[in-house]
Amino acid sequence: MTFRSTQAFSGFSVDDLAKAREFYGKTLDLEIMEDESMGIMTLRLGTGAHVIVYPKGNAHMPATYTILNFPVDDIEEAVDELLRRGVRFEHYDGAISTDAKGIHRDGGPLIAWFKDPAGNILSVLQNK
Repeated sequence: MTFRSTQAFSGFSVDDLAKAREFYGKTLDLEIMEDESMGIMTLRLGTGAHVIVYPKGNAHMPATYTILNFPVDDIEEAVDELLRRGVRFEHYDGAISTDAKGIHRDGGPLIAWFKDPAGNILSVLQNK
């Protein structure tokens, strides 16, 4: 058996599926498919890949690492647009310090981290 040809996918938990649906569907404007019978939500990403989101209620523990990275052509534009949509960016000091807008500019791609309503960490990053 080989896993090379499988249609692998990832998933993560949230504490409130309704809040997640609002955030991922409206704030981030991702295509969402729901399976009512299983109680899960699927995010369709621009690459054709998908990620499942499942509720864990009070048992949910937010990820302490970046669970989704969204590559963008212009990080300034992406951060400004997300700020207009109510997204708050994380601010860090030290090795991954961020500026006043929440953008890390010192080495590697330009990247800005933010959290979903369940506290999971996401990012926008500029590959150029």
